[in-house]
Amino acid sequence: MSTSAPPATDLRPVVGYDGSAAAARALDAAVNLLQGRAGSIEVVYVAHMPSMAALSAGAVTELETGFDDIEQELRAKAGEQLHDREERWGFERRQGQITEELLAAAKDISDAHTDATVVIVVGSSSLVTHRVVGSVAVGLARHSPVPLIVVP
Repeated sequence: MSTSAPPATDLRPVVGYDGSAAAARALDAAVNLLQGRAGSIEVVYVAHMPSMAALSAGAVTELETGFDDIEQELRAKAGEQLHDREERWGFERRQGQITEELLAAAKDISDAHTDATVVIVVGSSSLVTHRVVGSVAVGLARHSPVPLIVVP
């Protein structure tokens, strides 16, 4: 009988990040999850374009420029939060529906790192309307094929 531990797999937390307090808590939770484990954190900002904006080429261009600025701000903010705490992280921007894009990011990481454990980490919303009509966390809970951690 062997008493050796099974080989550790990489942990790949995918953190939905929009710069909010809830997203900051989710990023902190991912750092805590990764402590003492192999792997890295993927911070994902999803630029969501309202459907009405898609009707005007000028509005789309203006929104995309705004998304570029937001991406740089969020990348810097995540870097500040992770400074001196975790060096193993990446940042990516996606565009589309937030729930769908976080699921796609998790799938892409699973496909690229087949031996890794991928988990999605998001902060919970404190907005009353999200409790009624649903939030990103609710959508992920309904559809996520990977473990989901919702940080209060």
